[in-house]
Amino acid sequence: MNETESYTLLDQVNTPSDLKKLTQTELITLASELRHFLIHSVSKTGGHLAAGLGVVELTIALHSVFNTPDDRLVWDIGHQAYPHKILTGRKDNFHTIRQENGLAGFLKRDESKYDSFGAGHSSTSISAAVGMAAAFSQTGSQREVIPIIGDGALTAGMAYEALNHGGDLDINMLVILNDNNMSISANVGAMRKHLSRILSGHFYTKFRQHSKEFLKNLPPLFTKFAKNWEEHMKGMILPGTLFEELGFNYIGPIDGHDIPALIETLENLKQAKGRRLLHIVTQKGKGFSPAENNPCAFHGVKPFNTSTGVVAKSNDNQKTYSEAFGHWLCETAKNDKKLIAITPAMCEGSGMTEFRNNYADQFYDVGIAEQHALTFAAGLACEGFKPVIAIYSSFLQRAYDQLIHDIILQKLDVTFAIDRAGLVGADGPTHAGTFDISFLRCLPDIVIMAPENGNECQQMLETAYQHKGTACVRYPRGSAQSDSFSNPQELIPIGKASIKRSGKQCAILAFGSLVNTALEVAEKLDATVINMRFIKPLDEKLIYEMASKHETIVTLEENTIKGGAGSAVNEYLNTTQLNNRIINLGLPDHFVEHGNHQDQLNKCGLSVNGILSTIQKNKENYQ
Repeated sequence: MNETESYTLLDQVNTPSDLKKLTQTELITLASELRHFLIHSVSKTGGHLAAGLGVVELTIALHSVFNTPDDRLVWDIGHQAYPHKILTGRKDNFHTIRQENGLAGFLKRDESKYDSFGAGHSSTSISAAVGMAAAFSQTGSQREVIPIIGDGALTAGMAYEALNHGGDLDINMLVILNDNNMSISANVGAMRKHLSRILSGHFYTKFRQHSKEFLKNLPPLFTKFAKNWEEHMKGMILPGTLFEELGFNYIGPIDGHDIPALIETLENLKQAKGRRLLHIVTQKGKGFSPAENNPCAFHGVKPFNTSTGVVAKSNDNQKTYSEAFGHWLCETAKNDKKLIAITPAMCEGSGMTEFRNNYADQFYDVGIAEQHALTFAAGLACEGFKPVIAIYSSFLQRAYDQLIHDIILQKLDVTFAIDRAGLVGADGPTHAGTFDISFLRCLPDIVIMAPENGNECQQMLETAYQHKGTACVRYPRGSAQSDSFSNPQELIPIGKASIKRSGKQCAILAFGSLVNTALEVAEKLDATVINMRFIKPLDEKLIYEMASKHETIVTLEENTIKGGAGSAVNEYLNTTQLNNRIINLGLPDHFVEHGNHQDQLNKCGLSVNGILSTIQKNKENYQ
C-alpha cells in the first residue's frame, strides 16, 4: 500500500462497534492498514510511534471482544494508545496530534469517552483499574476493567502495590501485561498457545473451581500438599507464579500479534471473570523495520522519511541542555571514581548514553522507579559516594517524600540534574516541569540553580557537585544556546547573581531560560537585567541594591508564579523598608495545554512583546 491509496477497512471503522462487523480475516487486513496509517501520520507530525506499532493487533482484539467504553480499557501512560485513538473516532483528526488545539499525545478523559483514565506518567493503570473494579463491585456492575501495562512499567513499585491490593479483593479485572522485551520465538509457539487456550478456557476454570471445593473437605495437610503441587507444576511451565501468589490467575505468554489467538483467549477470559492476568509478547516497532531495529529512537520521534526511516534534521545545530549535562558527566567521571550517575529509565532522554557506554561501572538505570532512585542515591551517599540523579522535573514529583525524608532531612550530598524544567511543547502538561521551583525552594538546606545557557549549566553542575549537600540544577528542554562546551570546572559562588545589563527604567530579575528574552525586552526599555542564577539562596544583597535604584522590579521565570522564584523575591523585599512596584511574570495558575513551545510562552505572556506589554500597562496604571 502506498501513501495515496485508500484504507478500505479502516475507513469503515468509526467506533469500536464497527469492528464487531468484520471477520477475523478482515481484522488481520485492518491491522495492516492501521499500522500503515500510523506510520505515515506520525512521519509528518512526529510523536510516539514504536510502542503503538507493537499493540496494533492487541488494540483491535480488545475493542472487538469487549464492549467499550462501558468496559474500561485503562492504557498505561499513553505511548501505546495511538491505535486506540484512531479506532475510537479520532482518525480524521489524528493529523493534529500533539499540536495546538489538536489531539493530545496522551490519554485525556475530556477528549474521548473511550479514554477511561488520563495518564502521562507510567505505572498508574493497575491502581486506577483496581479502583474502577472496586467501584463496579460496590454497585454490582458486571463491567470489565482491563488495564494494559508494559513490562517496563512493571519496574515501578506502584504497579506491585496495586497487584498486591487487587489480588486481595473480590473484583472483576483482567490485567494485560504487554511484554515487548523478549523474543517471541522463545516464548510462543504451538505448545504455549495450546496451554494458554487450555488455561483460559471453561474446562480449566471449572477444574480450578471444583478442585477448590473438593480440597475444602480434605485435611489441612493434604490441602497444603495439593495446592503446592498445583503451583509447582504451573511454575515449571509458566513464568506466572508471582502473579498467582498475588491472587491473579495467570495466562500466557501468547503472541500479541496473532489476532485469532488473541480474540479466542480474550473471549475465554471474558467468561472466566475474577482477577486474571494475560501475558502477551509483542515486538516494539512491529511492521516498520527502522523502528523494529531501533525502538528506542522511534519511541518519541520527530518527522521522518517513511522509506528510509531517516529523521528530518533540524536547522538548529546548537547543542541541547541534555547534551551539556552528558558532557559534564563524562568530563567529571574521568577523574572521579566516586561519581555515580543514576537515572529512572531516562538514559537517552537525559543525555547519558555516552556516559553509560564509557563508565558502565558508575552508571545505574533503576527503571521506572523514581522513589527507589532517590533512596538508592541516599544509600550511596551514606557510604561516601557522590550520586548524581538525572531526572525530568515532572518525574521528580513522584519522589517528593524520598527527597525530603531520605535525602534532605539527612543532609546528604546528592546532586540533581533536573531536565525538562519549564514548558515542554508537544508533550503537554503531563510532562511539563512547571512546579519544581515551587516545591523545591520550601525545603531547608537545599541549593537550586537555573542556568542561562549550556556552558553556565555545566558550571552550575560542577558547583552543585562540589557543594557538600543537596543541590539542584534545573534546565529546560532543547537548545542550550551553545554550539560547543567549554571547560566545566569553573565554580559559581553559591548565591551570587550576575548583572547582564545596566539600565534605568526597571530591573528585570530573570531566572534561567528567560534571561535572553529579558535582554531583548531591556533593550527596548533601557532596563537593567540580572541573571539571578540562584533561586535558593537568593542574592539578597544584589536584589536590595536593584530595588534601591529602580522603582519597578520585574521577576521572570518559566515556572508557575504561585510559590515560584518571584514569590521568593517578594518574600525577601517584604522584610525591607523598600516600597517598589513589583511585577511577577511566569506561568499561570492553570495547566498549559500541548502545542509549540514558543506559542505556549506567547499565550502565557512570556514573549518579548508580552513582557513589554505587561510592564508598560503596569506603569500606566500607576501614573
